[in-house]
Amino acid sequence: MKTVKYIFSLCLVILLINSCVQDESSTDFVDTAVAPTNVLALFEVTQDNTGLVTITPTAEGAIGFNIYYGDDTVDPADINQGENTTHTYAEGTYTVTVVAFGPTGLETEITKELVVSFNPPENLVVTIENDEAVSKQVNVTASADNAISFSVDFGDGSELVTGNIDETVSHIYQEPGLYTIEVTAMGAAIETTSYTEVDFEVTAILQPLTSAPVQPSRSDSDVISIFSSSYTDVPDVNYFPDWGQASQGSGWALFDLGGDEMLQYINLSYQGIALADNTSVDVSAMEFLHLDVWTADAVTDIEISLINNASGTVTEAPITKALTPNSWTTIEIPVSDYTDQGLTVSEIFQMKLVGTPWAAGTVFVDNIYFWKAPSGTPTGVVGTWKLSSVAGALGVGPAVGDIGWWNCDDACVTERACYYDDQYIFNADGTFSNVLGADTWVEGWQGGSDSCGTPVAPHDGSGAATFVYDEGAGTITLNGTGAFLGIPKANNSGELSNPADAPASITYNATLSNFDTEMSVYIEAGSGVFWQFNFTKEGGVSSPLAGSWQLAPEAGALGVGPAPGDITWWSCDDVCVGDRACYYDDQYVFGSDGSFSNVLGAETWTEGWQGGGDSCGTPVAPHDGSAIATYDLDLDAGTLTINGVGAYIGLAKANNTGELADPADAPASIVYDITIIDSSTINVMVEAGSGVFWQYKLVKI
Repeated sequence: MKTVKYIFSLCLVILLINSCVQDESSTDFVDTAVAPTNVLALFEVTQDNTGLVTITPTAEGAIGFNIYYGDDTVDPADINQGENTTHTYAEGTYTVTVVAFGPTGLETEITKELVVSFNPPENLVVTIENDEAVSKQVNVTASADNAISFSVDFGDGSELVTGNIDETVSHIYQEPGLYTIEVTAMGAAIETTSYTEVDFEVTAILQPLTSAPVQPSRSDSDVISIFSSSYTDVPDVNYFPDWGQASQGSGWALFDLGGDEMLQYINLSYQGIALADNTSVDVSAMEFLHLDVWTADAVTDIEISLINNASGTVTEAPITKALTPNSWTTIEIPVSDYTDQGLTVSEIFQMKLVGTPWAAGTVFVDNIYFWKAPSGTPTGVVGTWKLSSVAGALGVGPAVGDIGWWNCDDACVTERACYYDDQYIFNADGTFSNVLGADTWVEGWQGGSDSCGTPVAPHDGSGAATFVYDEGAGTITLNGTGAFLGIPKANNSGELSNPADAPASITYNATLSNFDTEMSVYIEAGSGVFWQFNFTKEGGVSSPLAGSWQLAPEAGALGVGPAPGDITWWSCDDVCVGDRACYYDDQYVFGSDGSFSNVLGAETWTEGWQGGGDSCGTPVAPHDGSAIATYDLDLDAGTLTINGVGAYIGLAKANNTGELADPADAPASIVYDITIIDSSTINVMVEAGSGVFWQYKLVKI
């Protein structure tokens, strides 16, 4: 970096002080429109002491501008994008206002303070430096008193570049090397001030500054990794065997980018990668070979060969791919591109990389692996899902199960109907899709107005995506930029503020229930921030309990004993069944939507602890069927959970902690053991205190 200070006596001063305010008052007729952004204005003044200033505004998303000169001129200049306006100022201080407006009428306004003084520029300070991120880009910043703009001759025959004083202009050179750069500060006077930097060295960036793209989560059975920190590599691979390439001027090293290691092949002619002796991998079941390659601009193409050793016969086949200079190139080669050349891929033991031009430049390589679409996906998650259109199905809070910070209530569900009809599709082949339709809920960070609007990329369902469902871990990983569950901003690092920052993959915690027709999902989007969603599967398989059930009207269908299957302490015999007819006609109704009801009619059997007389009588709250209740059936665990104070199976008093002595002590849920005998018969049991097993036989009616 060069910093030079020159002091001169020169001509005019125009000081520019920026402030910015946005006006988005016109959002009620186009929900998805956004106000213009990145509004700028270039001021240029003629060097003739007239005070004639040219104002050239620019903005993204603008079709025109209103320029308020800030003096006694009443009407603004109305100009189109790409035009400018001129105005003559007397000496003084002015606030120039630039209003950019888009096609929908949304506006963004900036102000620049303009101080006009017929004094020469002085105290010129120039900073010239190579850009830290862009190869062969040079940035120039100039500041000076009494100057409004500056121009830069970058010394390579390109056109002059002009910018406002105190701002930065940039230029990318075709070649690195030594150049003479001249900077001229300009005011309104005839005189200008210049600074010349001789033999400034323009440098090329010859190594990556960022890591290769993050790789998606994959099951071990779906990937064979040669070199990648994302997966488990084949052991003892030799990434630097010397097959004679050193004699071509080539070299190799393990490059460490802030703890991220990658392969560096210097002056790449050809380079081998060899598995351990007597080791090979069968990639015939894999679908693609993946590599990430970074180079500057010397290596234009890379040839990737697979080498097979089938019973001692060595064969190979090459595929050539073009490289993008100064950035990571992601390469996906179908394994069929090799087998179509006649190569057998059942015993791959080596790979070979060849650079074009030969031995002319360096490449960095990461994430070498073979992969296929997810296999063995548990079927439970496969299908089309929507957010449940009920209050509380979407919310956020400080812990799992707590959505106290905010949740979508009934009014919110209605307002966001465009969002609650969005589909989340898990296909049996491991692919995933967000199907949002013509509109969805679009938030401010997406450029929307927190209302229904056109989906915004990449969260618009346009990207290819896959998923990995780990049933044991209770996780769903979506792979594909823009793929999401619930809300697009919530991810494993926090909440997005810009759609361009969407991650390549997101992992959610997921629990399936009600015969895999309901799914509870949460994600910790930053420390202690838990977004939570409840989904319902469309056209899901109905629960085998769906329907109405009653106690079987037979001896022994109701009883209690010291162990499962043992009701010797007491059971309801034939006489008992007759006496309790008002009880045996009670219905236990399981909805296909997971709802549950006790339907008792005008009377049921009421016991002394309820204030009854151990006889038929009016049902007693809360065990009177008034509870709003749900159920969860877990066939793997063999359990049936009834949720809702006063909801129950069999006897109202029997619960997981014992037997009730007061209706007011009814628990919020009861977990029963269940055995499904056939489509119309189930056995249900609850241990109501240690070694006290109440048991019921129910039949579907």
